[in-house]
Amino acid sequence: MAGRIDFARRALMLLPQARRLRPECSDTVADLIEARALEHGDRPYVKFREAGISGHASDAPMQVLTYAQLNARANRVAGWALRNGIRPRRVVSLVMENRPEFLIAWAGIAKTGATTALINHNLTGKALAHALSTAGAETVIVGDECLQNVSEAVRALDLPLRIWRQADPYAAAAPPSAEGAPTADGVLDLDEGLEDCSEENPHPSVRDEVRAGDDLFYIYTSGTTGLPNAARFSHLRFFGVGMLCGLLLRMDPGHVHYCALPLYHSAGGTMQVGAVLATGATLALRRKFSASAFWDDCRAFDATHFQYIGEFCRYLLNQPPRADDRDHKVTFAIGNGLRTDIWKSFRDRFGLENIIEFYGATESNTFFVNTDGRPGVVGRIPGGRLGKRFSNSRLIRFDIEREEPLRDEQGFCIECDPDEPGELIGRITDGTFGRYEGYTSAEASEKKIMRNVFEKGDAWFKTGDLLRVDPEGWYSFFDRIGDTFRWKGENISTQEVAEHLSSFPGIEQANVYGVRVEAADGRAGMAALVLDPGVSFDATAFGRYVSDRMPAYAAPVFIRVIAKPDMTSTFKLRKVGLQREGFDLRIVSDPIWVRDEDGDGYVPLTRSSQKAIENGSRRL
Repeated sequence: MAGRIDFARRALMLLPQARRLRPECSDTVADLIEARALEHGDRPYVKFREAGISGHASDAPMQVLTYAQLNARANRVAGWALRNGIRPRRVVSLVMENRPEFLIAWAGIAKTGATTALINHNLTGKALAHALSTAGAETVIVGDECLQNVSEAVRALDLPLRIWRQADPYAAAAPPSAEGAPTADGVLDLDEGLEDCSEENPHPSVRDEVRAGDDLFYIYTSGTTGLPNAARFSHLRFFGVGMLCGLLLRMDPGHVHYCALPLYHSAGGTMQVGAVLATGATLALRRKFSASAFWDDCRAFDATHFQYIGEFCRYLLNQPPRADDRDHKVTFAIGNGLRTDIWKSFRDRFGLENIIEFYGATESNTFFVNTDGRPGVVGRIPGGRLGKRFSNSRLIRFDIEREEPLRDEQGFCIECDPDEPGELIGRITDGTFGRYEGYTSAEASEKKIMRNVFEKGDAWFKTGDLLRVDPEGWYSFFDRIGDTFRWKGENISTQEVAEHLSSFPGIEQANVYGVRVEAADGRAGMAALVLDPGVSFDATAFGRYVSDRMPAYAAPVFIRVIAKPDMTSTFKLRKVGLQREGFDLRIVSDPIWVRDEDGDGYVPLTRSSQKAIENGSRRL
């Protein structure tokens, strides 16, 4: 009860500020940074430690940047940018690993009214070239740690890009050479360019044309199924995300939010950074996530909050138990992707008082949040039926095989019944809530819009995700469209099957997907399993386990044991490559098992049994 009262009190305090924020208002994130420097100048904005020899932050000196120092150093970046012709509506690409200079760079660019394209520093080759080209930037700021990849990608582009390199002051090795850089002007030194720039705030007139609804960032989608799209992310959205996250986490200036997620992604770079700026708290920053060092880092930073995503929590839970697992100050964890099968064990082992699971996406105009700590759900619409009238979220019936929504005789979509999986859509409005900002590509933006859904002329954002709502109004994630498949007349959720399989002893991770079988309708289930170190796959025991816990149609037909998972940098499992390879032993060197014809267990797949399956003589 006390928690709910505190939440309500904080929400009322934020209400006047939230009401003022509109797409057309002149408030920008640059103004917020300057206000925080006046209000909390001496407070630490970011704490950073490069991992020491053991990989733990506690082995290295602490770097602390106060709010005043952030503002001063961002002002120098703004001065450099203005000197180089960077103005409102221009774009600067930023490629850098997690370190304080990343935050300083985009803050300085924001002070000019320009947009920062946050490029995934893990990208290489074609994917990196695509991200740089679609940003529409003429200038790229590159950390020395990323210079080689960027130089190689730019060499393949016919674009007049100016590359400004910034030294990595925490690196033990000398920075890579820029020799052979592909631009006519060569690679320029940003640190030298900043030397004589002022630490005073730029004159406010610099941003006279900028409004809250203008682009602060371009943030790229994860790229689990192909080349990433650049999603637009406005100042207004940054304000809203930061205020909401800070409210949900009940953050105050004395709190420390530990960030082990990449800053180029919306989870780390907008939710965590936004919550810190919204509340005057501190961001504890790690360059890269480390499961073995995670809790030691939390202790070293005195962290009170952290954010997770994807399989993040499973990696932490798979670490060997330690006597000090609950010896930390963390009281809140927020994120998405904490599966039901590990929720309770994760909470209890690490003594986490509050776990807040949410549903949302960088480009989505609708979201859910579960503040009740109820395992396996992402939230519900407050206020029941009355609340639903004011919500822009709906679940509509979806044809899995044809991958399109079902429509009635009048051509309109049909809402789902309780416990019926359907696609989540969000009504698009012109106001602060329900606003769809889209992508830099008009074509990509239009593809995510569904029109004439419940009435002529309406427009809704297609999330591409299947959710379901139970009779009590709780929403849960079912699967990603394209991941769910149909087999033996039934719709199979890869997420649900993976949760079942992951509970089998010795399985570290299960990635479930559907594969085409020429002689059969639909797609057969296949699971790529990563086993715990030293564990061998026991096909007999696994077969019994599957038969006891799931219906025959949901049991994977094929099992593939792989050495390590294929994941994005935000811990999302990739399936496309695995689906493409299927169960073809001519291209797959990993061992594969197939469910026996009686459905009782699994036997090794051979070339002859593969051929029999493909021509239909072997029953599945």
